Amino acid sequence: MKPVNIHEAKTHLSRLVAAIKSGAEAEVIIAQNGVPAARLVPLAKKPKPIWGLDKGKFVVPDKIDALNPEIEKMFYGEDD
Repeated sequence: MKPVNIHEAKTHLSRLVAAIKSGAEAEVIIAQNGVPAARLVPLAKKPKPIWGLDKGKFVVPDKIDALNPEIEKMFYGEDD
């Protein structure tokens, strides 16, 4: 796509965003007085987490919470 001047970009912003979002345009260059000044590009998509990826790779001990009172004392101190 050829560069778009600022006035045209303001007038047709929703159309330009729709073109970027749909993939019809990879980027839109916005020019000021014929000089490229900005670039409109799609946001990078965040990868979705893959749940259960480490399943079976380690074992959680049965008494994992046994030391919680001692750890709490380390953080908060003794109750008086």
